[in-house]
Amino acid sequence: QVQLVESGGGLVQAGGSLRLSCAASGRTFSRYAMGWFRQAPGKEREFVARMRSGGTTYYADDVKGRFTISRDNAKNTVYLQMNSLKPEDTAVYYCAASSRVQPDFAWEYSVWGQGTQVTVSS
Repeated sequence: QVQLVESGGGLVQAGGSLRLSCAASGRTFSRYAMGWFRQAPGKEREFVARMRSGGTTYYADDVKGRFTISRDNAKNTVYLQMNSLKPEDTAVYYCAASSRVQPDFAWEYSVWGQGTQVTVSS
């Protein structure tokens, strides 16, 4: 079973950038689809981006063109590069792993990290 640990969150001004990392344990990391989700206070957890094991990516409309998901299977790590950040991007960001081929919903992910806080000031 994969275990996930996120890092890289913090406080940034609007228009700035952050790169989140998610380090995975386990030797089968490359087989998993990896996703990023976020949850703002008082809101439900929402999908941000995902990358299939083969490398295909998919993004939520409100981050498309600003965020980029990538993975380094040799380092068992998935990244989320976030550019042109907006105050509405403020949330706890979670990475997650799924054994499904094309998981787009939170319920399709079986392993979750603890989350990392991203705060964007205006």
